Amino acid sequence: MREIPATWMRGGTSKCWVFERDALAIPDRGVDEVLLRLYGSPDPRQVDGVGGATSTTSKAVVLARSERPGIDVEYTFAQIGITDGTVDWTSNCGNCSAVVGPYALRRGWVAPTGDVTAVRITNTNTGQLIVADVPTPSGRVIEHGGDHIPGVAQPGLGVHLWFVDPAGRTTGALLPTGNAVDVVDGTRVTLLDAGAPVVLVPADEVGVAGDASPAALDAQEGVLARLDRIRRVAAVRMGLAAEPDGAARATPKVALVSAGRPGRSDVTVRMLSMGRTHPALAITGSIALTAAARTPATVLSEFTIGEQEVLRLDTPAGVVTTHAGARDGLLAVGVTRTTRRIGDATLALPDHEPLEPSLTTPAAASAA
Repeated sequence: MREIPATWMRGGTSKCWVFERDALAIPDRGVDEVLLRLYGSPDPRQVDGVGGATSTTSKAVVLARSERPGIDVEYTFAQIGITDGTVDWTSNCGNCSAVVGPYALRRGWVAPTGDVTAVRITNTNTGQLIVADVPTPSGRVIEHGGDHIPGVAQPGLGVHLWFVDPAGRTTGALLPTGNAVDVVDGTRVTLLDAGAPVVLVPADEVGVAGDASPAALDAQEGVLARLDRIRRVAAVRMGLAAEPDGAARATPKVALVSAGRPGRSDVTVRMLSMGRTHPALAITGSIALTAAARTPATVLSEFTIGEQEVLRLDTPAGVVTTHAGARDGLLAVGVTRTTRRIGDATLALPDHEPLEPSLTTPAAASAA
């Protein structure tokens, strides 16, 4: 039995276990194998591990101090499959990105500088530079705050994340097909790569209400199947897969979009994560939506007014606001997330286990 140190944190509307890279380097065992066993996958309840049995609570953040000039932390995100026994490394999680700066400050990897400390982070999944502005009042490292965001009942430490020059980080282009609008499966879509590759689908094109609840959308298996079909074909057109069946589970994401509510929001969005409707919003998706709103002729053009600096996104949990600005002289999209350290733990990793059922398993015992 091996013991692996880890920290449990909430970032935005997600929960993740934070590991330092070296802690996951186990002789004769791959990182995927280690994470799946720690999380208790594959199992819909993840009952024998630390996974939360939902896509927003089955996530891992792997960190290391950076030796690159101008970069403080190297951050790798892993989406741990719940029932399929796979680990998806193809994308980033914007919500979990919020934990990186506070973790680095607490560990002493970055020294606080004044009331706000900028932690410079490279997301290794996408090559994305993220600058996290973390509150450090009077140069003190703190872990508490009174900020609120939609989808989280309790307050937390507000961290402002800047995604610097986010276009084309995965595919090499903001519009990987060169088109502002494509037609996939008879549906008008925008295929866009900013923050993460995302397929933007007008809700009315697939016959659903743009403000439908996640439960209502998830109950429409025919709609979900069609959206996954669109997503897989889009993956091929975006150069993310050679054929639809080869599309990664987490990439690209799908966002259903429709007009916002006057006086409240600019765009209504329902984003799918791992085949189900996200209870709030994937923050990398909000970066993509902001870029799409600033790009002429996309499917968002009828809802937005071009290069507006603030975009209000209506999600199932409430309105998420993004800001277009500049960092390092480059376009950057900013969004505030709250975070909290839930606890530190030592996770027990069992040694290699036999593949065949043991006589101690319930099934074997009942058969005996």
